[in-house]
Amino acid sequence: MRVITFGEIMLRFAPEGYNRLFQTPVFNGTFGGGEANVAVSLANFGVDAGFVTKLPENPIAEACVRELRGFGVDVSNIARGGERMGVYYMEKGASCRPSNVIYDRAHSSISTAVASDFDWDKIFDGADWFHFTGITPALSDELANITLTAVKVAKSKGLSVSCDLNYRKKLWSRERTGMVMSTLMPYVDLCICNEEDAKDVFNISADGTDIEKGSLSREGYKGVAKKLVERFGFKRVAITLRESFSANDNDWSAMLYDGVEAHFSNKYSLHIVDRVGGGDSFGAGLIYGFVNGYSNKDALEFAVASSALKHTIEGDFNRVSVKEVESLLKNGGSGRVQR
Repeated sequence: MRVITFGEIMLRFAPEGYNRLFQTPVFNGTFGGGEANVAVSLANFGVDAGFVTKLPENPIAEACVRELRGFGVDVSNIARGGERMGVYYMEKGASCRPSNVIYDRAHSSISTAVASDFDWDKIFDGADWFHFTGITPALSDELANITLTAVKVAKSKGLSVSCDLNYRKKLWSRERTGMVMSTLMPYVDLCICNEEDAKDVFNISADGTDIEKGSLSREGYKGVAKKLVERFGFKRVAITLRESFSANDNDWSAMLYDGVEAHFSNKYSLHIVDRVGGGDSFGAGLIYGFVNGYSNKDALEFAVASSALKHTIEGDFNRVSVKEVESLLKNGGSGRVQR
C-alpha cells in the first residue's frame, strides 16, 4: 500500500530542555511539519510513504531531503524552487507555563507554490491513500486551490483521503478556514480533529466539555462526530481527547465514529517529553491500521498507542516501530526496561 502526504516541512529551532527562548544561546535544529511527520511515522511502520512539498535549492533544504530519505520516505515528487524553508521556534512548556510556537514561514517555498509545480496524476500513480491537513491550504490562496485539485484527482483515481483539520489561529481566521475547508471536506473519507478544531473550523462544539479545565464528555463528542458526518458525508471521524492537567501531564485517548458506532480507546496517562507531532502520529497510526485491514477498534487502539509513545520523544518525528506500539498495547505503559 502506498500513502502520499502533502504539506510544508520546516526547520525547527528549540532551546535545550525547558529553557526559554534565548535563555541559552544553544538551539537544537531539526525538521518537522504535520504531513511530513505522518510520512515519517508511516515509513517507520514499513509503509510505502511519499511526501510532497516545495523546497528551495540550498544546503538546508538538501539536509532536510536527506533526513526524510534516511527514514525511507519517497522524496521524488518534491518540487524545487523559491527562496527559503519556513522556520519555527519551539519553547517547551512546563507545569503551568504552556508551550509556545513562533512561526517564521512567510514567503517560504511552499507558500509560493503554483499549480504547475505538482503533477497529481503522476504523483498519485500507484497510490492508495492521500493525506493532508488544514495547515496547507492556510498558507496561500493558491495552495488552497492546489489542495482542492489534489483531492479531486485523488478521488477520481480511487484513493482514500484523510484530513487532519489542524486549525492554526496564527495562520488564518476562523471565517476563512471554515469557508476553505468546507470546499475540501466533500472529498475526505477520514476526518481527524481534536477537542477544539471542530468548533474553531465548523462551529461544532461538544456539550458538557471544558477544554481549559480538561474535562471531556464522551456523549458530547459522539454528537460532534455525528454532526460532522451529517454535514460532510465522512466515512469516519476521529477525535483525539486530551485531558490537560499541566504542560507536562495529560491523559490521552481518542474516539472513532463510523456513522453508526462510536469506539473509545484505552486512556494513557502521559508525562510529556515533547507533544509536538502527537496528533500527526495519531493520524499515521490510523492510516497504518486502515491500509492494513484493521477493524475500527483495532486501528484506533494502534493509533492512540503510537501517539502516546510519540509524546515521549523529542522532536516532531515519531521514531517508533510497529513492534514497539504492539508491545505497549500488549504490556501496558509501565516503562520497565526491556531486556
